[in-house]
Parts: sequence; structure tokens; C-alpha cells
Amino acid sequence: MNDDIDRIMAVMTAAFDPIYGEAWNRRQVEDALGFGNCHYCVLSSQGQLPADSEQGAGFFLSRTGYEEEELLLLAVCPEYRGKGLGRMLLDRLRLGASSRGARRLLLEMRRGNPAEALYTNFGFYPIGERREYYRTPSGRRLDAVTFACDIA
Repeated sequence: MNDDIDRIMAVMTAAFDPIYGEAWNRRQVEDALGFGNCHYCVLSSQGQLPADSEQGAGFFLSRTGYEEEELLLLAVCPEYRGKGLGRMLLDRLRLGASSRGARRLLLEMRRGNPAEALYTNFGFYPIGERREYYRTPSGRRLDAVTFACDIA
């Protein structure tokens, strides 16, 4: 699992713009995975689970709740965006969540996040808003939008 956490951290560093302060640190990832109700998937640039020495190109981290699974983080390295990896990760999330009894997926993101197109094309729809929920490292406040996606 340490190799996968290294891969997750490398992808997160490459994918998240530090201006928004959205990336988690290693301790946060390790702690989340230690709870037992958190799950992850790392994919290589070919959309497969990475071989021993292969780097990750994208990942997700999710948390299971009663009949719901919350997508906590999803990231794809910039050089691999637009190649279907985000969709592959969401497909794996849906399949895993369904096998754990989830009936819907949830996620929350800052308003204006370019990943919104990926999520809405996958079937996510807005269900709520939190005004000025996020605070950037510079102190700027940003709205959050909550989305849901029903699992058939």
C-alpha cells in the first residue's frame, strides 16, 4: 500500500493547483485509509493498475457510508487528461461502491472546478450548495457545490 500512497501523492502534487489548497498531505491520506471505510484506486497512464515500478496517472479516494459512497478526491495528472482516465476511475468507483451496498455517489467541489464537466457527463447532478465553504491559502472564500449520482 505504501507504493500506492506514493503514487497518490505524486499524482496529487501534479494535478492540484496550489492556489486552491485542495491537495491533502500524506498523513491525511494515510489516516483516511486507516479508518477501514475508505477506498482508493490508482491507475497507470494505460488505465490499468500500475505494475511494481510504474507510476500512477490518476486516482480516487472515497468513503463508504450507509447506502452512499462519497468521492473525497479524484485526480488525473495534467498530461493524461482528456484520455478517458477520469471516466475509468469513476466507473471503478461506481462498481466498487455498488458492491459495498451504495445506492448513490456523492461529491463536493468548489464552484467553477473544471472537473464539473466530467462529473455531469457521468451522471452527477447538483443537490446543494455551501456558500463560502472553502478557504484558499490566500484567505479567499469559495462556494462548494454538492453533487449526487444514482447507482442503477
